[in-house]
Amino acid sequence: MTLRFAYNTNGTANHRLDDAIDLIAEAGYDGVALTLDIHHLDPFAEGWVKEAERVASRLQRLGLGSVIETGARFLLDPRAKHEPTLVTADASARLHRIGFLKRAFEIGGILGSEAVSFWAGVPKPGVDHADAKTWLREGLVEIVAYAEEQGVAACLEPEPGMLIETLDDYAALQIDGLRLALDTGHCLVTQEREPAAAVAEFADRIGTVAIEDMARGVHIHLPFGEGDMDVPGVLAALESIGYEKLVCVELSRESHRADIMVPASLSYLRECRRHG
Repeated sequence: MTLRFAYNTNGTANHRLDDAIDLIAEAGYDGVALTLDIHHLDPFAEGWVKEAERVASRLQRLGLGSVIETGARFLLDPRAKHEPTLVTADASARLHRIGFLKRAFEIGGILGSEAVSFWAGVPKPGVDHADAKTWLREGLVEIVAYAEEQGVAACLEPEPGMLIETLDDYAALQIDGLRLALDTGHCLVTQEREPAAAVAEFADRIGTVAIEDMARGVHIHLPFGEGDMDVPGVLAALESIGYEKLVCVELSRESHRADIMVPASLSYLRECRRHG
């Protein structure tokens, strides 16, 4: 089988969205991992529906699939990165996050996206983790139900340092319909499992996959060849489980040289498959 690759627009932050999509398409990718942000299909803009429809048409013309990503830094609060979250103590703030995620699923429905990826958040100092887990579960149940209405997979991403940071944390939730957003690099950060082993173990629950290089124990997304990731091994594992959805390259720190990294990343992945 042939794996399908996408590039995350959080690694094209200095490009207009249309220019980023064109760059990704011209490089030969099969899709776009679209991180909703203030300048990339702002979900809170007055004309978000028409913009989503326009982007959907553009992706269709270019033959690109999509995944929706929700990790923008200051989209919800210009003064606090990644806040509010599903584990923020203030109930109205949690509702703001839930509302944003519901909007992401609506956009995903318009684009015909394979999945929406999101994470739990970091409990603030003084927040009881038992309370945080209760808030998280309540939010996830509501989100998954809404995602099913929109026909888009709801995928939770274990994120180093967050309330749900490991694959075991995800598995312990046991929420029907909640898929796994597997960032293979995060396995190297937490050192819980080898990435290829994680692919095999969670094969039936994976809803979307991100790939990049990383050094063991260090949460920095690196260009391929600069860390400890066995990229050929991960790709072989994905092929062995018959994975057909997009495999998304996430290099959020490389926007300043996206013109180079977008095509170079796909060339690296293709070379890995040729040798594999």
